[in-house]
Amino acid sequence: FSPKPPLYDMGKGILATGPLSATETRSAIQEIRRLAPEKPFGVGVTLLMPGSHENAEVALDEQVPLINTSLGKCDWIAKTAHLYGGKVLGTVTNYKHAERALEAGCDALMATGHEAAAHGGDVTSLVLIPSLVSRFPDVPIVGCGGFADGRGLAAALSLGADGVAMGSRFAVTAESPLARSAKDAISNDNNTESDTIYGKNFDGIHARVLKTSVSERANARPAPFPLVLYRAILASKEMKVPMWKILGGALTEWNKIYTLAQFGSSIAAIKAATVDGDLEHHGVQFVGQSQGLIRDIPEMNDLVQHIIREARTASVAI
Repeated sequence: FSPKPPLYDMGKGILATGPLSATETRSAIQEIRRLAPEKPFGVGVTLLMPGSHENAEVALDEQVPLINTSLGKCDWIAKTAHLYGGKVLGTVTNYKHAERALEAGCDALMATGHEAAAHGGDVTSLVLIPSLVSRFPDVPIVGCGGFADGRGLAAALSLGADGVAMGSRFAVTAESPLARSAKDAISNDNNTESDTIYGKNFDGIHARVLKTSVSERANARPAPFPLVLYRAILASKEMKVPMWKILGGALTEWNKIYTLAQFGSSIAAIKAATVDGDLEHHGVQFVGQSQGLIRDIPEMNDLVQHIIREARTASVAI
């Protein structure tokens, strides 16, 4: 669909390493290679998360073909990945992010719109994708945010994207490891595109989550200073940040410390939802507005074939 050289000539899955330890990440990478030998795949690292640097190092050591980075400086990742022929896909939400990602060595951009699960920006995919395509015509662009079917794929391609990411859609499939109760909640007929919450009080950065009583409480108001400082100290231990930086930052760079604290403390709530399926007491589930398009829990291959057929039909209409 594009004259630009593609990252690979087929779709690929990206392993989300957020809740994984370095040992678990290595094991998962090796299992992927056992199940799909010689197939391209990726590993995602959210660099603000505790343990992300260790997971990135594992991905580099395993020479993973594609590394998707977000929320952090990735120049060291790109430098090492390029040594073995790997590619880096930088998640961005605006032009400035995109420019910095390319300067850091990213080979492609994931244009993440306001509709996306987790940390989408202020700009919708409808505007962000063609804007970045126009500014960076030689860079492969992956659309993200609001895409869950073939109609969305066709629309993104017509905007100039080279492909799309469908995180929420593929999370709600039979093979996905997402807890069954979370899948049921997202695909519930009563849920619509409006049943999400977008705010920064949950993990310190504006993020979109499934609307539940738990997530409403988590986003209701900022945490008080003593609690944030306590969480920052715990997060610093996880991330191996010197204590003096935390205490000094609390006085001079409060916004950064707040983000560190909230992000670190959000891990338990994310695990409670995605792994334990607890959406009633402790868990908070990331989900995009595309949940309004998700009404079933299909097998992966059936979903992919349906998306392809629907995209072809939609493309004819375009």
